[in-house]
Amino acid sequence: MSETGKEFMKNTQYRYLGRSDQSIGYPQPPLEKEANDKDRITYLPKPNKIQVEDISLRQAIERRTSIRNYIPEPLSLEELSFLLWCTQGVKEVIRDAVTFRTVPSAGARHALETYILVNNVKGLEKGMYRFLPIEHKLVEVNMNKDISDKIKHACLDQSFVKSSAATFIWTAVPYRMAWRYGQRGYRYLHLDAGHVCQNLYLGAESVNCGVCAIAAFLDEEINPAIGVDGENEFVIYVATLGKK
Repeated sequence: MSETGKEFMKNTQYRYLGRSDQSIGYPQPPLEKEANDKDRITYLPKPNKIQVEDISLRQAIERRTSIRNYIPEPLSLEELSFLLWCTQGVKEVIRDAVTFRTVPSAGARHALETYILVNNVKGLEKGMYRFLPIEHKLVEVNMNKDISDKIKHACLDQSFVKSSAATFIWTAVPYRMAWRYGQRGYRYLHLDAGHVCQNLYLGAESVNCGVCAIAAFLDEEINPAIGVDGENEFVIYVATLGKK
């Protein structure tokens, strides 16, 4: 029987941490995946202008639970903007070298990218988008009519992937983390994904939405469906979201 998990934990112990590319002097990778000049961009409402229900942190934590059934009411563009800010919002950019965001990340490396499968968001066409956190915008990725079916199938045909208002798909860009932490950085990618998804759960309570995190997906299907190679960038976590 394979013990891949045990081997991963052993081989990424801190004592095996060698010299990083950062310490050697290699340039750091970009802070985010940039959009191309020809890409269609959607400007999102500014987070500080958005009004949401003012609930306490205790209330959000007590209400938090995984919800798989959603009513047909659409998510507003303002609500989506707020949730993207909750999960990857950039509070400050320091000398184009580091970003401080609304979620913690090892060494402020923030090696995750956010893709959004839009099923029912007012003001947005159905399709796949990617979040540009520094600019707080969306860029179109795949607007083919079958993209929702492909993502649903990749998530083991779980129907709520398609019946959600929006499904969040987080990818990891491992070199953004490994540049500083080497192979141990792969551990940190998974920790960061947990931070991000928990913020989605808590933020969703302010806009009367439910969330269901998904780790059951076929890597070999979901990666090509959103256009990543599965090595230099790969899907690490998924979560559906919709109105309660």
